[in-house]
Amino acid sequence: MSQRIIVIGAGSAGSIVSRRLVDAGHQVTVLEAGGPVTNPAIQDISRAGELWHSEQDWDYYTVPQANAAGRRLHLPRGKVLGGSHALNAMIYVRCAAQDFDGWAAAGNPGWSWQEVLPTYLKIENFDGGPSEVRSTGGPLDVLGDYPLQPIQQSIIDAAVQTGLAHNPDYNSGQLDGISQVQLTVRDGERLSSYRAYLEPVAGAENLEILTNAQAVRLLIDDGVVLGVEYVIDGEEVQQLYADQVFLCAGALDSPALLLRSGIGPAEELSELGIEVVHDLPGVGKNLHDHFLVPVIFGTSKRRVEPPKAGQTPAQTHLFWRSQPDLEVPDTQPINFSVPMYQDELSGPETGFSLMAGLIGTQSRGSLRLSGPSIDDEVLIDLAALADPADLRALLASVRQCREIGRAAALAEEWGAAEIHPGPEVADQDLEDYVRANVVTYHHQVGSCKMGIDQLAVVDPQLRVHGIAGLRIADASIMPQVTSGNTNAPVMLIAEKAVEFFLTEH
Repeated sequence: MSQRIIVIGAGSAGSIVSRRLVDAGHQVTVLEAGGPVTNPAIQDISRAGELWHSEQDWDYYTVPQANAAGRRLHLPRGKVLGGSHALNAMIYVRCAAQDFDGWAAAGNPGWSWQEVLPTYLKIENFDGGPSEVRSTGGPLDVLGDYPLQPIQQSIIDAAVQTGLAHNPDYNSGQLDGISQVQLTVRDGERLSSYRAYLEPVAGAENLEILTNAQAVRLLIDDGVVLGVEYVIDGEEVQQLYADQVFLCAGALDSPALLLRSGIGPAEELSELGIEVVHDLPGVGKNLHDHFLVPVIFGTSKRRVEPPKAGQTPAQTHLFWRSQPDLEVPDTQPINFSVPMYQDELSGPETGFSLMAGLIGTQSRGSLRLSGPSIDDEVLIDLAALADPADLRALLASVRQCREIGRAAALAEEWGAAEIHPGPEVADQDLEDYVRANVVTYHHQVGSCKMGIDQLAVVDPQLRVHGIAGLRIADASIMPQVTSGNTNAPVMLIAEKAVEFFLTEH
């Protein structure tokens, strides 16, 4: 039987959820807080950096991070049709099979690697052709065969010279090694899940897409979600009723909406004067992220040409285990054909950056409200580098990036010379540099985690514990962050959410 469904958010997850529900014959209304795609920098994959602090960026910041030199870290999040998939680096990483087996082993049936692989195959249209573990024919183009910029090929060569393996397809079951990045790109332009899934059915009779429509709170009666209160263009408050609500607002906005709706830790809500609808202690807890630290080089023998239109500045990355006994890689440096200066860093206009990356994050933070209104600041604490294991792994990744930069393919062929941290900073003195320059990898997860324990917010079918008619499908449900970029797993989560719903109904 057809149901009326509200989907909150038209980002990576919401676009997929909406499309699949429309295809199944349900009446779907999408609420997107941002506007339509009008900024040309969104489609030009060489211009992603221009989108930070733009009208399409929520422009969030953390609270001061005690273990990151007291700095407030910028958290760019998409406020536009396509969500953060309209702002990100378009990197497609399925992540490790062990990630999903770990979720299943923690009491989440349906999420093992063998159970999620068919869903991944349903998503992708891989230009490398079909195989037992790769697929063509899905809505999302995944591009792995494109010309590398000369500096990016030399980065691969240099990494191999240091002893790393060259991995031609990190999405075929083994992450380890240096690889060309696989991108969600079509005809040289960004292909967000909105463009791939939702835009093609935008004219469907059973679909309504409302932009500049920000959800304020859920309408709940006796433990059942009845609809959503939202504001149009920041002014007019309206209410919309439905049989089901899918919350796809992301790891920051989904828990914030629950908290404003009275769903969360009762004591925290009461302190803010928010009526407690359902005491759910885990809302906003378990927040964590991946982190990067720039290792920046200039060149004296050859000039690194900045990316042209249709070229992404990040074309290669590597997966590596900072300790050999680890089950999966815990570091993922990503390599840019531009110098990634930030804060107090500066230097030549051209160069390249090997961004040391932590993906096996152990630190856990939280998200809280400062007040009951959508205009009150959300207090985001990633607890960056709070766990000493995270600092150790990130330091190891920085040292590896420095070593790659000294390899012959870069030092001799390009005249590569380290600018930051700089040759004057000895390996044993890197800790201060890492704390002063660590930034987010833009992969916040976990704040409405899936599970059956006390801090779980959703069950294994992504239904919110104790609240009927409400599912969450986005990065917030991850119990533990995946071993790589989170965009592909978020799309997987969206597809699984609809699979669960359609099986149930």
